[in-house]
Amino acid sequence: MANGKQKKSKKKLFIFGGIGILVVALILIALLGGSKESIIAVQIEKVMKRDITQTVTATGTINSEFKVVITPEVTGEIINLPVEEGLMVKKGALLIQIQAETYLAQKERADAVLMSSQATLAQRKAELDKVKAAYDRVIELQAKGLASNAELETSISNYLSSKASYEAQESSVLQSKASVKEAIDKLSKTSIYSPMDGTISQLNIEKGERVLGSGFSQGTNIMTVSDLNNMEATVEVDENDVVLISAGDTARIEIDAFGNKVFKGIVTKIGNTAKTAGVGTQDQVVNFEVRIKLIDIDKNLRPGMSCTAKIETETIKNVLSVPLQSVTARNESALLNGKDEPKEKDKPLNVKHETKGKPKLQEIVFTISNGKADIAKVKTGISDDNYIRIISGLDENQEVVTGSYRAISRELKKGSTVRVEKKKDMRKPDNN
Repeated sequence: MANGKQKKSKKKLFIFGGIGILVVALILIALLGGSKESIIAVQIEKVMKRDITQTVTATGTINSEFKVVITPEVTGEIINLPVEEGLMVKKGALLIQIQAETYLAQKERADAVLMSSQATLAQRKAELDKVKAAYDRVIELQAKGLASNAELETSISNYLSSKASYEAQESSVLQSKASVKEAIDKLSKTSIYSPMDGTISQLNIEKGERVLGSGFSQGTNIMTVSDLNNMEATVEVDENDVVLISAGDTARIEIDAFGNKVFKGIVTKIGNTAKTAGVGTQDQVVNFEVRIKLIDIDKNLRPGMSCTAKIETETIKNVLSVPLQSVTARNESALLNGKDEPKEKDKPLNVKHETKGKPKLQEIVFTISNGKADIAKVKTGISDDNYIRIISGLDENQEVVTGSYRAISRELKKGSTVRVEKKKDMRKPDNN
């Protein structure tokens, strides 16, 4: 019995001892494993000289460079509408005819008033001639001593009165003639003709409708005649970018309706007046209108089509550059203290815009030397869609980190151990 108890005690000792050894081993493994330095996977690229073209991207619509909005100057019912939307018209072609009976009656009334005024003027002329003859006789008799001073004064008064009456009637005739001209002008405006060769790009009325002339507010916008052989893109550019654009800059325009086709254009006009949207809110935007004349014209282009324009504002050749994503920013004080600046999760930092107005942020690039990451403070210049110019801080052929975004924005520090990975070629199919 004693031997059995001893055997059980030894067995328990072995079990608990093994468990203790296992626990100690696990603790050691955890401590040793935790002390291992983490290795960060990165992609790299060499600093190289390239040609960089800075662009400003803006959206807008396609419009006719030359167009005329037709609004009637007289009010009335449309009795003839010989055109339709999309029809090509020549200069002088009839576009619309408005009921003219009212304006014809006004002209006839003005003609009658003129005739009456002219008849009255003839009467006043006859009276003036009669009084003038009597006046001349009295002067002659006065010279011979055969007429008194009272007769002379009466003759002068009659002459001056008749002359004033005649001149007043002359003014009345002039007014009547002006009324006739006005009536003729209104009557002529009941028929509207095309002011240019072009296409009816917009038609807003139908035969039988009543339109308002421009005497009533702005009048009815009845149609638009556009020259579709001269088209332009009208885009809105942010206030921070419009200062980069100059008249004559080249632009490449993509129109939604034409897929990937690119149209070439030249900046012709830069607006001086801002267009502000969302005033007083956090979404307030200030834009300026920029017009770009299209060099390539397609017969299927239509006013109002949506477009995106890339305006090439500056090109520099053979300058040091790195991929855009290589450049990030750190707080100056954090760099001096060797600490990292806290960042918002998964929000890329656009060094072209978000660092504006923030002098405390320093643009940096991570470089690789002997498997370790280092920080290079850089000064950048213009950029295109892929690369940004390095003015100072890096040398040609120096290796810089280009990815991943997480590594550049959050994980890498000065002295971090890195493992260089090859970039995946997205053009090659994945066999896995």
